[in-house]
Amino acid sequence: MGIDLKKMRAKKLALESRGDGRSSAFWRPQEGEQTIRVIPTSDGDPFKDFWFHYNVGKNSGFLCPKKNYGEECSVCEFASKLWREGDDDSKKMAKSLFSRQRFFSPVFVRGEEQNGVRVWGYGKMAYETLLNLVLNPEYGDITDVDAGTDLVMKYGKPPGGQFPLTKLTPKRSTSPVCADKTSEECAELLESIPEFEDLFERKTSVEVKAMLDEHLLGDDGAEESSTETVKYSSSQSGGDSSSVSEAFEELLG
Repeated sequence: MGIDLKKMRAKKLALESRGDGRSSAFWRPQEGEQTIRVIPTSDGDPFKDFWFHYNVGKNSGFLCPKKNYGEECSVCEFASKLWREGDDDSKKMAKSLFSRQRFFSPVFVRGEEQNGVRVWGYGKMAYETLLNLVLNPEYGDITDVDAGTDLVMKYGKPPGGQFPLTKLTPKRSTSPVCADKTSEECAELLESIPEFEDLFERKTSVEVKAMLDEHLLGDDGAEESSTETVKYSSSQSGGDSSSVSEAFEELLG
């Protein structure tokens, strides 16, 4: 069996996305209006969802071993224990550690097709809109290469709003994905869909436990569990502890 060039391109893209070339893999909408086309995937599901943990030390968001892969997750266990304690401080800490569901789709941005397929991350409201569209017989398969539907996106913070909102409106007429390209050029573009799981950081259960232990122990390396909890509570009370999570909230609207 020959080498799978599609997977090799995806691995290269994933490698670039973890360095200075991150924007080459992910697309973030700009303030205002833009038009996108969701690209079909080989498994028939272009609306991917993953569960992430944030606010564990200085680590960026990472995939939850339990919710994504059915493996043991120390962060889930610790957050559940905090929640069961029942007091306000414990519940506040638990909420910051619970895994959060995020949604992702491969898209072409109209006017930027030369950048290939990129990954758009979005929130639950946009996800529900997309599902309603594909289940609506008036639109059907909006990702169809020949007779799908472009989506007009309006993105921005409403007056007085903390986070931006995403409004999606399907165009009235269908269109091909690559109206101005040859079939070979279009096929090459469509082959550039990233392998989603290669784009996100996956930790083993052992690594997650070590990250949590390090976070709870803090810089002083305390050994008493009660001290660990106090230090953890202190770290959560500051404004920086949830900055990663808040950034994702703003990104996904």
